Order: sequence, then structure tokens, then C-alpha cells
Amino acid sequence: MSICPKNKSSKGHRDARRANWKMDTMNLIKCPKCGELMLSHRVCKNCGTYNKKEILATD
Repeated sequence: MSICPKNKSSKGHRDARRANWKMDTMNLIKCPKCGELMLSHRVCKNCGTYNKKEILATD
């Protein structure tokens, strides 16, 4: 038993399906300590805190 398409998909149908694949915008939030925009669930690159705890020592 083969898993082949029964009929040929037209170029328009194929391209319309592929047109919906796109990247989303990054989910940026404000750091609660310094207010810098950062990715959620990541250490803040500006102040080095995560979940209100200092993770990285910054100079």
C-alpha cells in the first residue's frame, strides 16, 4: 500500500498552503528590576537577574 497523493496539487493550492508558514514576533517583556526589554524565561542581559534573583554578576 503506497502513501501517494491521489491527484496533483496545483501551484496555487501549494503556494497558498506555504504562505501561512511564517515566523512570529519575539515575546519581549520588561525586566522587573531594570526595565530593559528581554526574552521571557531568560536571564536579563542588562542586569543579570532572573525571577528577581541575581544570577550573573555584572560590573
